[in-house]
Amino acid sequence: MTKPLALVFYEKLLPGQQLINRLHDLGYRAQAVTDVSHLETEVQNQKPMLLIAEFSATNPAIGEIMAALKKNPDTAHVAILTYIPETNAALQAAARMAGANLVSSEAGVLEQLPQLLEQVLQ
Repeated sequence: MTKPLALVFYEKLLPGQQLINRLHDLGYRAQAVTDVSHLETEVQNQKPMLLIAEFSATNPAIGEIMAALKKNPDTAHVAILTYIPETNAALQAAARMAGANLVSSEAGVLEQLPQLLEQVLQ
């Protein structure tokens, strides 16, 4: 059986690469996407089960792309787990409004990845 695919969008090398490694350890095929301009196309072409995305105020395009993915019937089913650099209620709300199924802190996504995956994929 093929391992499920998770795409991981990140700007900062850490925790992005740590997430890739943890996903491999958990039995996922994990692919990094580090250029936000390619993210929507990668999701459409690769057809992942899950997108894990770093969501920050410095890159507003990620919210627009997430919203577009959720509006597209071909990609609306993709579960989106976002993580934000620090606890920020406004950023959490923006991620949810953009279409995130679940929002975590940067530290939390690494510490609780198996539990978060279970939640977001339900």
